[in-house]
Amino acid sequence: MARYKFVDTNPQFLSVDLARQLLPGTFEYALNHLLDHDVDLAHFDARFRNDTTGAPAYPPAMLLKVVLFAYSQGIVRSRAIERVCQEHVTFMALCGMTAPHFTTIAHVVSTLRDDIAQVFAAVLAVCDGQGLIGREMFAIDGVKLPSNASKHRSGTRAEFTQRAEKLEKAAQAMLDRHRATDALELEPDVAAKTTARIARLSRDAQQLRAWLATHPTDRRGPTGGLRKSNRTDNERAKMATDKGVIQGYTGVATVDAKHQIIVDAQAHGTGSEHELLLPVVTALAALRTGETVLTADAGYHSEANLAALAALRVPALIADPDMRKRDERFAARDHHTSAPNPLHDKSRDATRALPVFAPSDFTYDADARTCVCPAGKSLYRKGASNVTNGYVGEHFRGAKRDCAPCALRAQCLRTPETTVVRNVAFFRGRADTERETHTMRMQQRLDAPEGRAQYGQRFATVEPVFANVRYNKRLDRFTLRGRAKVNGQWLLFCLVHNIEKLTHVGYAA
Repeated sequence: MARYKFVDTNPQFLSVDLARQLLPGTFEYALNHLLDHDVDLAHFDARFRNDTTGAPAYPPAMLLKVVLFAYSQGIVRSRAIERVCQEHVTFMALCGMTAPHFTTIAHVVSTLRDDIAQVFAAVLAVCDGQGLIGREMFAIDGVKLPSNASKHRSGTRAEFTQRAEKLEKAAQAMLDRHRATDALELEPDVAAKTTARIARLSRDAQQLRAWLATHPTDRRGPTGGLRKSNRTDNERAKMATDKGVIQGYTGVATVDAKHQIIVDAQAHGTGSEHELLLPVVTALAALRTGETVLTADAGYHSEANLAALAALRVPALIADPDMRKRDERFAARDHHTSAPNPLHDKSRDATRALPVFAPSDFTYDADARTCVCPAGKSLYRKGASNVTNGYVGEHFRGAKRDCAPCALRAQCLRTPETTVVRNVAFFRGRADTERETHTMRMQQRLDAPEGRAQYGQRFATVEPVFANVRYNKRLDRFTLRGRAKVNGQWLLFCLVHNIEKLTHVGYAA
């Protein structure tokens, strides 16, 4: 029988050279070298007032190393980071055996704000110095993630007022019943539970009233529309995703096409992506050149955004909602859909109504300008020319004496019980008087062979970045509250991605 040496995995006391645990070519080695030599962290000194008195503080570089390396391993919770600093040799090497308490880690992450933005810019400058930023194309995209906000505490001021009144009435009714039964000898446990319940209802009502007092107005969107507030995080947004409706933030990243470096990262409390395009364009002003093309999907499309880009003379390819319908390469895309999306599928249920006759089922004579319905009845022409949504054509309307008794009425009208007669239109093309909009110009650029080739690079540029952050780094939610804190956490994850890119090109190896 073969004999093998005993492999002892029991705890042992070892003499370890911590510096040698950071192997060249690894992420942790590049991270350690970057924060020690190439990134100026002097702006963190303003946080402390312990020059002559007070306890020594943990070095900001050490705390950043620990947090960024933990995020690269998918470890986000501060208690888990504290534990690995005590047990994992790589973390020990980064923190120098001075494992910070989880409250220190949590405080640093939640208060980074402008400081982490400066670190992100410094790392971006190192990436540029290494030749990783090409500035030929920037791809913009975002991901909607839940945050540390309770959906049960969302509502308008009117709804919160109604809840407060309901809680106050419930507390008063319970108090009246309790006073009415005071003469009876109740069990001590029952009386204590009733008192605690009344106190809890009163406390919840007082909290609602206090929130209403400090928030005198409802949240409004950019167009003035009413948005629901949230008492745990009033800067988050209610957003519809393919996984359902969430309370969270949209993390936006702008990625350079050369080496997939994230050149800008922002987190916003809104699910309307078209609101986020111009803030991103403004942030990219110092990075892009006159030839840098910005690309984004249909979520960022609007006539106002395209007009603003044209005014700024920014080359861009922003897809419109019908772009794929015009592209023959996506003609068979529906065959790859396993099931309709319940949030976005707005198609009619085929079982609800019989098929309705389409305009092609009518006999239309363009020269004589006449139209005959499938039942053989002539329709009246409404005007010589009509313009609908920029398209010119002829409109026809059936006669009541023909449509009312028609046997094909159920097949011709979607709602035969309410619609009296059938209307049908035949379009000849765009109206000559129609002015060329920014959307039309963008469609022409997108449909051109050069535009299709450029826009096609967007998928391979930005989607792998979100796959790395979401899947490899296991970012499935933001753990903080408030846009400033969430923005800092999003920048940390984007920093991890950029430092990984530096590692792959042999930085500090």
